[in-house]
Amino acid sequence: MSNSIPPEISKEQVLAALAPFGVQSSDDQIAKVQAYVRLLLKWNRLTSLTSITDPAEIVSRHFGESMYAATLLPVENGRLVDIGTGAGFPGLALKILKPDLHVVLIESNKKKSAFLAEVVRELELTEVKILTERFEEIRPEQDFANFITARAVGGFPALLRWSRSALARRGHLMLWVGGEDITSITNSKGWIWNPPARIPESQRRFILIGRYIGESR
Repeated sequence: MSNSIPPEISKEQVLAALAPFGVQSSDDQIAKVQAYVRLLLKWNRLTSLTSITDPAEIVSRHFGESMYAATLLPVENGRLVDIGTGAGFPGLALKILKPDLHVVLIESNKKKSAFLAEVVRELELTEVKILTERFEEIRPEQDFANFITARAVGGFPALLRWSRSALARRGHLMLWVGGEDITSITNSKGWIWNPPARIPESQRRFILIGRYIGESR
């Protein structure tokens, strides 16, 4: 296994990778993305965090696709709960873009949770909580989340059931899905969904944003 230093990505490369997603970033946010990429590639040599190893592609696929959600729905305020966050996407990417967010990262894998803790520490992110549990094992308190996000997470029926009790009134569920999942999800009873938003640079991946309006709401 190589001990070489992970390749750097320049500010210009970060901006170019984020440009298709309509993301506006400050110098501080770009520096955080650069530091995050370094940590991700360093840890990825020991723990499987991503199959992508090109820094520019990491920024595009992980940061760009995550941050794109903020162009579809205002997420400046409130609590965002990211289910099965893995290496921190979309949760920590949205936290970098929207620093006032309170973020809860749910990740049952202990090694991945350790990586998330290092990212939070190294990037000096505040108001971030990491729960090393499966979301099904968590009993959410009332109004647990204003936003729930899930990217590359299956088991949508269980996720929708959990989200019903976890979301605050008028809270939103945001799902990163393949085109084949859209019909079954949007036919779920008690939910209303925005039209699927195709993710830039992709033909078959979408973001679905919905609210639960069941009788109990």
